[in-house]
Amino acid sequence: MTAGPADPCEPTPRPQEGVVSWNINTACNYRCGYCTQRFKEDRNRWSRDTPRFLEAFARLPGRWEVKLSGGEPFVQPTLEGIVAGLAALGHRISIVTNFSAPREKLEAFVAAAAGRVGVFSCSLHLPYVDGDDELDGFFRKAAWLQAELQAAHARAETPARAGAPADLPRPRVCVTTVATRDALPRLGDLARRSKAAGLPFKLQPEKQDREVIRYTDGEERTILALGGHNFTGRIVHRFEGRPCWAGSRYFILDDEGTAYRCYPARRFRVERMGRFIAQGFRLADVPSPCLYAACNCTVPIARGMMPLAGLEASRIDFEEDLS
Repeated sequence: MTAGPADPCEPTPRPQEGVVSWNINTACNYRCGYCTQRFKEDRNRWSRDTPRFLEAFARLPGRWEVKLSGGEPFVQPTLEGIVAGLAALGHRISIVTNFSAPREKLEAFVAAAAGRVGVFSCSLHLPYVDGDDELDGFFRKAAWLQAELQAAHARAETPARAGAPADLPRPRVCVTTVATRDALPRLGDLARRSKAAGLPFKLQPEKQDREVIRYTDGEERTILALGGHNFTGRIVHRFEGRPCWAGSRYFILDDEGTAYRCYPARRFRVERMGRFIAQGFRLADVPSPCLYAACNCTVPIARGMMPLAGLEASRIDFEEDLS
């Protein structure tokens, strides 16, 4: 993780690579009881105008990491075209998936990405993947995919691929799971399985009504012992008032083309940045203060967009208003 400045009021240096979290659809083949999108009225939407989206991505300055999620991105009918188009523009492609797609679809994704994958996040949903055989299959499949992605990356770096940037980071596959109360006793075993497969194992806290649930002290210790939320060493992140590059070097994009500064902004339907696919879309020039008491997104944190100095390991203070 990139360290922030010593002064929490001083912004971090301008990130060289921007990041977009693009929710390309609302459709999903799973119905998890802890899913934050399970109450959406329309679970069948998907980004339909791929050429206009790609034209908009072509207008972004420099190289960006485009993090595809949903819903479930592998049920998106135009996924391969989106991935191939982003790769052709010189951007990197990351993805968050429930990893239920068959190997043929994964192979097509690898080919379309042409060696430009950033992070491939395999979400392990225990209501759908359970028992030793299914778990072993999940981790074997993830390890196989990592080998495929790294081989594709190596091919893209050869002289035959003129113009491939020398600084293109190697692709990473990780396994994530939601730390539900039912899952807590199993997290240690899952972490060991993931390590044996050569893959990082990351946790997300469970949220109900869009807020992190009330964990006991012992439950918090279990989560923090495994790195906290996505290895940040915390469960809830409180950055209100600190300068963040969200809105300038990071933003959220929905399947209909509306952009928001960050996930909390999208949640409250504020800090809209406008229509990404419109010619007049503009990014902010400088960082601006975080407006939210709690942030559930770790992308700006992990990408060095938020100063971290002076923050203690977090515990949830349920006397505070987390809204």
